[in-house]
Amino acid sequence: MKIICCWQDLKIGSEELTRMRGADLKSLLKRKKLYLVLDLDHTLLNSVKFMNISPEEEYLKNHADSLQDIQKGSLFMLESMHYMTKLRPFVRTFLKEASDMFEMYIYTMGGRSYAKEMARLLDPGRVYFDSRVISSADGTLKNQKGLDVVLGADNAVVILDDTEIVWSKHKENLILMERYDFFASSGRQFGSNYKSLSELNRDEVESSGALSAILKVLKLVHQTFFDSETEANLMVRDVRQVLKNVRKEVLKDCKLLFSHIWRGECPENKKLWLMAKHLGASCFTELDQSVTHIVSLVAGTDKAHWAQEKGKFLVHPRWLEAANYFWTRQPEESYMLAPQESLRQ
Repeated sequence: MKIICCWQDLKIGSEELTRMRGADLKSLLKRKKLYLVLDLDHTLLNSVKFMNISPEEEYLKNHADSLQDIQKGSLFMLESMHYMTKLRPFVRTFLKEASDMFEMYIYTMGGRSYAKEMARLLDPGRVYFDSRVISSADGTLKNQKGLDVVLGADNAVVILDDTEIVWSKHKENLILMERYDFFASSGRQFGSNYKSLSELNRDEVESSGALSAILKVLKLVHQTFFDSETEANLMVRDVRQVLKNVRKEVLKDCKLLFSHIWRGECPENKKLWLMAKHLGASCFTELDQSVTHIVSLVAGTDKAHWAQEKGKFLVHPRWLEAANYFWTRQPEESYMLAPQESLRQ
């Protein structure tokens, strides 16, 4: 069976690919590096077609950076492709520091010409990616991404992507990114009615944005994987287990009870419940004095009043979602619910 591997655009047989992966992994581990697969849109950057630029975004055309000095810019007008592209704040620092720990790939569901143009904006000197750019044309599964087109062993690959569903076979490798919607059309694409960052003439703050936060996670994962005190052979270590262990530390001391979020039985199958468990929290279905947080959409339920009376945290589900994106416990004060009349639920 032939497998298309993006590495040097070769078609490689499965046995040969297995041999190459083993040799490549051995060489990489000697240099104390792992593999990092990076999504483009909404993860490292955001693009909009010229025809979809809103009236409130027209001002951006006068602020585009020169394509003659890409390294210093972050907003580009790509006339040949009829796109405007905005790089995510901190992305250049992120790539520079991540390259010391990882061999990096770009993997996008976009077309090949788009992928190569975005790679040029992110890496004009071809220092970080070289030919390791994967587009939809390279994939082997429709509407899915897979590591079969990456010259890297699954147990040594970390993935950054804002879309979980496309990695159905590799969720354990995935760090889910908070979506970067700079342009209004991106927000509308996902059903948002709020003004975009561009329409508000704002942007993520470099020092506290998603890429800055995840870089810290990657450093911890890398350090843990190559921990000199661990005796296991590097070739058989699994970064997926490292990711799982690091994630479980995020809310390990938190004991959650959910209120007025879903109806019916089997909360154990609900997304927020599973998210909390993956982050290391304990989840309860009944009130208990050990509960530390009530997670609720409203503040008027009996459970919410109990939290207020007992001095427990009463937070919106966004607190949990933020912890999931940033891999660190967020300050509860930023997600507290204000007191309301009782809803008796």
